[in-house]
Amino acid sequence: MWAQAIDDRPWQGPAPPAVGYVFAESRGTGEIEAQPSTFDGILQVDGYAAYKSLAKRRRKSNSAPLQLAFCLAHARRKFVEVVKTTGSSEALAVIAAIAEIYRIEECIRGMSAEQRMSVRKAESAPLMAALRERLEMLIDEVSAKSSLGKAVAYTLAHWHGLTAFLKDGRIEVDSNVVERSLKPVCLTRKNSLFAGSARGGETWAVLASLVNSARLNGLDPETGSPTCSSRSSLVPFRSIGSTSSCRGIGRQTGKHGANWSAWRHDRSSVRRARRRSARRGFLASAFAPDAGRCGLRELDRHNHIAAVARADWAGRGGKSASLPRRVMM
Repeated sequence: MWAQAIDDRPWQGPAPPAVGYVFAESRGTGEIEAQPSTFDGILQVDGYAAYKSLAKRRRKSNSAPLQLAFCLAHARRKFVEVVKTTGSSEALAVIAAIAEIYRIEECIRGMSAEQRMSVRKAESAPLMAALRERLEMLIDEVSAKSSLGKAVAYTLAHWHGLTAFLKDGRIEVDSNVVERSLKPVCLTRKNSLFAGSARGGETWAVLASLVNSARLNGLDPETGSPTCSSRSSLVPFRSIGSTSSCRGIGRQTGKHGANWSAWRHDRSSVRRARRRSARRGFLASAFAPDAGRCGLRELDRHNHIAAVARADWAGRGGKSASLPRRVMM
């Protein structure tokens, strides 16, 4: 399952957040070429070599040029593993330097793109320059085959993309938005193991796009109405069963109250009934030929169709002047 996400909220951008999933039977270069086939903006990705090959071919052919921005969290993760396995003080110093970058990002989140770039040039750029000097010294001192040497080599090899955020206030330092959007899919994959067929995988991708785009926009995927808490858009709704206002489960009497067992049994019954209703109702209509009329009508009524359209655009690799030019994969 591939995921492509857009989130302009950190820089007050115009596009609502959305994530689009694409089911594919492989993780090869052909899949990457087919998805953003006409996209010519900024693509923020991890260090997968196929992305770099795609950008290189685009530059040579001058067709839909692609700018790659890499994820600082991926680079940091490699040094974290070094600290866990070897306790290296040098790796710990690199992590501390990256933590300072994230501290600055936390302070400027929500500012305009111009303000973010101004602060980054004044505060983050000197820190990144000092970090590069440290890494260039380390690459000559440690073995290239050691875990620290590999982490340093990876970071320096991707340095141009890792520092792209210094030149454009719209770019984030990492691609954690799409990483978080993939977590629910990975958990479901572990539980279900199989999609059944290629068509089942495609349906899974469509439904996951609708549900997780709704959550990114603070909407309840079941009703399309705003959730009672901003946190509810980031976690599965079953995990907030301690309050009844989000799902209308009923009144909670407390874990140690006299009616705890009865309340818990009633809560389970409601969940089972809702799952059966969902299978017979909404999900059944989503599989039907007229799913576009049945499934999207509620979302359109709650003004969510814009996010769904962008998620669909991200999944199909479409191009339009009014659509965002920055995507995370």
